[in-house]
Amino acid sequence: MIRDLLGEPDHTRPNPIFRSGAPMALYRVSRVEDAEAGSDFTRRAEQAARRAAAARHNAQRRRDATLEMIRAAPIDVPDMDRRLLAERAVAHRNRRVDSDAEDPGLFPFPARVEDVPTAVRHRWEVNYLRHARTPYDSLLADLRGRVGRVQAELLLRRRIYAAIAACYPDLSEECDRQLARRIIIDRDEPP
Repeated sequence: MIRDLLGEPDHTRPNPIFRSGAPMALYRVSRVEDAEAGSDFTRRAEQAARRAAAARHNAQRRRDATLEMIRAAPIDVPDMDRRLLAERAVAHRNRRVDSDAEDPGLFPFPARVEDVPTAVRHRWEVNYLRHARTPYDSLLADLRGRVGRVQAELLLRRRIYAAIAACYPDLSEECDRQLARRIIIDRDEPP
């Protein structure tokens, strides 16, 4: 639009940010003011404003659809016997450590339920329920590349942790801790 309305620049200067970038085009203020006063500029500015509004509307519509997909997703957490849950959570952690070649840290490998402190076991139980017993990972994968992904991921995490806490009230504190930690990580990472 600038070239169409103003033609060739009155002067050029080297790009002050990138030496290899295109030179800056400089125009006399009187030429710019004359172009802005013309009907062609007004018409083009109105068209650009309409296109921008349509793009914002379309992005909001896609964002709303992404959030609705997460709101509508069924989140079912199985109600398991606590001993069985602990055993499966520890086994899940052992498989992850084995497959990821992760450092087992403070706990012997393979870990056993009776060797793990309650707080750590609760963390493993929440992780097991979230990753192995809910659609968390598949829903996260479905969000890649979608408008509204960041908000939808937060909504998904809140829904998953709330469902786990509702089914296992003694895990609610761990769910809150993991959610708070995740919010801090997401805040510090670029989208």
